[in-house]
Formats: sequence, C-alpha cells, structure tokens
Amino acid sequence: MKIDRYSFGRVVVDGRTYLSDLIILPERVIAGWRRKEGHRLLPEDLAEAVAAAPQILVIGTGSLGLMKVPPETNAFLKTKGIEVLAVRSGRAAAAFNRLQAAKRTVACLHLTC
Repeated sequence: MKIDRYSFGRVVVDGRTYLSDLIILPERVIAGWRRKEGHRLLPEDLAEAVAAAPQILVIGTGSLGLMKVPPETNAFLKTKGIEVLAVRSGRAAAAFNRLQAAKRTVACLHLTC
C-alpha cells in the first residue's frame, strides 16, 4: 500500500480516492473508520488495526491535529508491543510510506480537522 496524496478530507491510496477516515492495513484499506468519541481515540477504536499485528501504528490526527490520543490508548498499544507515531495526517502519510519498507506498518488516518 502506498499513500499517493493527502489533502484536507481526501487521501489517495494506490490510486484510489477516499473521502472518509480510514485504516490502511498492509494488504487492504478499511474505509469509513469511525471512532466511539470522534476526536478522542480509544483502544476499542483500534481493534482492526491491532488485529493486523503491526510493529508500528501511524496515527494521523487530522489536518490540524484535533484528534487526540489519550495516555490510556498509548498504554494499551504498548502492552501489545506496538510502537506509535501520532502526528498530523499530512506527516502521517509521509511517515507511513517511509516506515512500511522496514516494519509491518498500519495507518489510521483522520482526514479532516
């Protein structure tokens, strides 16, 4: 999987355009990713991402970084042995492309705010 382009509310993955939040697994994209509390990322929001057994989880917190990753979510991922990189979605897209060459990488991207 490769993120070709990200802009506010839009991402292109392997030539296909997505207009809603998504999870990018090594072998497929899960479109329409929703979180229980919107801009607060909870462990239960990451079930599909964690099931893919990534070494690193890249979290795109939105164009302005408004989606927050609370300490309990980071602690949960640490217990699973998953490294976390949570940055604004533009930086997350670039990081995902770079990191997946070296590690099993999953991205969870909030596309707007």
